[in-house]
Amino acid sequence: MINFNGNIALEENILTQNRAFLYGDGVFETVKIINNKILFLEDHYFRLMASMRVVRMEIPMNFTMEYFEEQILNLLKEKNISGSARARITVFRKDGGLYLPKSNEVSFLIHAVALESTLYALNTAEYEVDLYKDFYVTKQLLSSIKTTNKMINVTGSIFAHENGLANCILLNDSKNVVEALQGNLFMLVGKKLITPPVSEGCLNGIMRKQILALAKKVEGIEISEEIISPFDLQKADELFLTNVITGIQPITKYRKKEFTSNLAYLLVQKLNESISEN
Repeated sequence: MINFNGNIALEENILTQNRAFLYGDGVFETVKIINNKILFLEDHYFRLMASMRVVRMEIPMNFTMEYFEEQILNLLKEKNISGSARARITVFRKDGGLYLPKSNEVSFLIHAVALESTLYALNTAEYEVDLYKDFYVTKQLLSSIKTTNKMINVTGSIFAHENGLANCILLNDSKNVVEALQGNLFMLVGKKLITPPVSEGCLNGIMRKQILALAKKVEGIEISEEIISPFDLQKADELFLTNVITGIQPITKYRKKEFTSNLAYLLVQKLNESISEN
């Protein structure tokens, strides 16, 4: 028996042994599905496998890319979801142990919801951001993978909401720009498109990879992965964020500086073209 919210309850009905709940001992991937096709499936699969290896989870023999795909699509079928959807697969170490787990074997959970849109569209509504400086991202390998420990993102989201911001930009322990709360950051200065390198502590984003590849095909645009300081943001012509669900989100305002979204618009077009071709 345990006390849950002041009531005595059966322990087996509460996640008292779940390691993702107790210790953040889990990794996850969020994917977008269009017409029963998981976008960038291979990239998601290999990042999930790499994340499991980083945190020393045992990878089940049957956990192939085809199995990963089958489990997600079966869930969509059972939920009668067609068209566009988002799904999250969370992998966590099995119950048992304290900080030291009793086993490195894993369980997984998949959750899916329908989305209204299919292909990516550029949201041109006002989107103001500022820095979040209460906590900093560390420059380490764990910062580049998606774990269930996202307290910086949670507290940063609360800060953004309390201050009327659409999002916040995170800094690392060197006080350099890393990413936003929900996506990687790109900065256009003249004809140079810059994003922080993964070594700075940013997520090794799936959409980040796609945008880097697409931008290389835009005539006259130079691509660079380099350190960005907060001061550099005010010198930018464009700022935008990327993630798999939204695609590209232009930032319209950072402090007193306002930005255009011409390159972001072009890249969304190229992104949709690449998806349609595949």
